[in-house]
Amino acid sequence: MSLTDSIPNNVDLASDKKLLRALEQWQPDFKKWWLEMGPEGFQTDDIYLRTAISVDPKGWAHYEYVKMPDYRWGIFLTPRAGSGAAVDRPIGFGDQASTKAWEEVPGEFRGLLRRIIVTQADTEPASVEQQRLLGKSAPSMYDMRNLFQVNVEEGRHLWAMVHLLHQYFGRDGREEAEALLQRRSGNPDTPRILGTFNEKTEDWLSFFCFTMFTDRDGKYQLSALSESGFDPLARATSFMLTEESFHLFCGETGIERVAQRSAELTKQDANGDARKQGGIDLPTLQKWINFWFSSAVELFGGEISSNAADYFATGLKGRFREKDKYTDHVALEGSYEMTVLEEGRIAQKQVPLRNAMNEILRDEYVADCERACRKWNHTIKKAGVDFELKIPSRRFNRNMGMYAGSSFDPAGNPITAAQFEAGRQQWLPTDEDRAYVKSLMVPVTEPGKIANWIAPPKQGVDGKPFDWQYVRFS
Repeated sequence: MSLTDSIPNNVDLASDKKLLRALEQWQPDFKKWWLEMGPEGFQTDDIYLRTAISVDPKGWAHYEYVKMPDYRWGIFLTPRAGSGAAVDRPIGFGDQASTKAWEEVPGEFRGLLRRIIVTQADTEPASVEQQRLLGKSAPSMYDMRNLFQVNVEEGRHLWAMVHLLHQYFGRDGREEAEALLQRRSGNPDTPRILGTFNEKTEDWLSFFCFTMFTDRDGKYQLSALSESGFDPLARATSFMLTEESFHLFCGETGIERVAQRSAELTKQDANGDARKQGGIDLPTLQKWINFWFSSAVELFGGEISSNAADYFATGLKGRFREKDKYTDHVALEGSYEMTVLEEGRIAQKQVPLRNAMNEILRDEYVADCERACRKWNHTIKKAGVDFELKIPSRRFNRNMGMYAGSSFDPAGNPITAAQFEAGRQQWLPTDEDRAYVKSLMVPVTEPGKIANWIAPPKQGVDGKPFDWQYVRFS
């Protein structure tokens, strides 16, 4: 089978011989990486997976049983508006707003664009590496299948970014694409670029928090890039968002199902102790939320950022829904009121709007997380338990940006380093917490059965029931 047969695409791979040869050389290394660092122990099993085979809104997802190494990782760009082959949209923001979007990489922005693409691309294989052992402790066959769906789609997103590197960045791009398969999550010598993608993900509560919080950062980063003046990047990330929504679904509903079961077990226990009933108690769930949110919120970068200003000014990276939400797309005159720490006290400061672009995107992210949290709390309240989960302050447990080196409680109040250490066991997972949660990670592989610590989903996948055989073991 030729590469053009095995790789569904709408970038006309068959006629671009140079690109085809480059990807043909890269593909074996990708397959080797997948077999070494992809889901361990399930490579020969048939998984009921969704594959993107076109960009048609009604038919882009095709479901069938697939062995993961045989998955058809495709390359898709969202179609341009109109029927012409040329770029027919204007750049939507920055110093070149309203001028024609670029079909090739502008020479003066080559370094910035490559950095953006490589950083995004590096997150895709990293998450697969972080989650490679989770299949062995899946709480249900439904959840196992969803994990593998997330994994293969992260692989497809890697292909999307590698396509851009190969097609538009020459030798530099090819070298960067090779390096993406050489770094390893958590490896002290060759770590992934961003810190969150080096964190251990050894239990399913961490998986749900990762897909809720870390992948949700991905939603906002991809949305900002989908506004880019570099048209191929905008169209690639726009299609990636179509698949990313499922990853967010896994996280948001996964935490909701844990919260629901925690509340049910709390009610069942005479002393209101979900752990005594073999579940994850709500205070422990809060600790996981605190940890993963505070890690993911750093992915947006520094609060006041000259890099963010440059990305916006050059038309490379916009705001979330730039065209729909904003009227001033140049952002030269305005300012943003930012919460800062001055002499140990919280204060408000006016920051030039372009320098606050990271924080503006983070605002959207935090609001989205708080929306999901309200939904979880509704589930807990409906179960009759008096407990509220909270999204911690963006100042809590920070290791970069203006709040790094200072201490705050989960509500965002300034505290001393000693006070933070005194509260650490109450606010963040302890070794004992991790050991307990890990002890619950006993695999459940019979269709329709589920682990005691999590509630079943409201519905299955692709119209199938929960007790469908989503995985056929070899």
